[in-house]
Amino acid sequence: MPDTATLHPAAAVPVDAPAATLRLTEVFLSLQGETSRAGLPTVFVRLAGCPLRCRWCDTPYSFQGGETVTLNALLARIADYGVNTVCVTGGEPLAQKNCPMLLTALCDAGYSVSLETSGALDVSGVDPRVSRIVDLKPPGSGEDARNRWENLTHLTPHDEIKFVLADRADYEWAREVLRAQKLDQVCPVLFSPVQGELPPAQLAEWVLADRLPVRMQVQLHKILWGNTPGR
Repeated sequence: MPDTATLHPAAAVPVDAPAATLRLTEVFLSLQGETSRAGLPTVFVRLAGCPLRCRWCDTPYSFQGGETVTLNALLARIADYGVNTVCVTGGEPLAQKNCPMLLTALCDAGYSVSLETSGALDVSGVDPRVSRIVDLKPPGSGEDARNRWENLTHLTPHDEIKFVLADRADYEWAREVLRAQKLDQVCPVLFSPVQGELPPAQLAEWVLADRLPVRMQVQLHKILWGNTPGR
């Protein structure tokens, strides 16, 4: 990874960037709580807005509102943290038309970039240097009909697929999707329990019993700081 001294966001801004704006909920520094990057100091860029309403969403405050920022200003705020790992999340960041421009600008500036997306919107136009974390919605979410299955054809070993599971029915659904689609041959697969609904140890026992080729994970940031926004 590049040293932070090599990061020059302003130099990487596209020609049309002065006219580009985004709706921003928050920017903050924390430890990545999930995915294969768990534990890494990371700048989180939470964009506002989401077309989904998952039953267990833990960031409903990002659905509306936010401040309008220019791409230049946002890149400058990210650079101020002096950390070279950035996660763009939401809400649903791809619901904003200028999100792909932001992602490319971050990659051009030398950051290691990940994108957390619901899996309901097209990921094919995302810069291939970005690690796309695609969340497939099980029936318990109430949004399983929104899964865009075509996205699976665009994923590479650089990406990751995440299932957030509330109960045994969700687990069995995810297990069958994993096997039918041979997802572990596409990219790393993550299984997560819904906080307060599915005990992590129970999910771990199911994964072990079925010998699933997945990474069982819990949300590190919630263990450290609870459900505190901006942590």
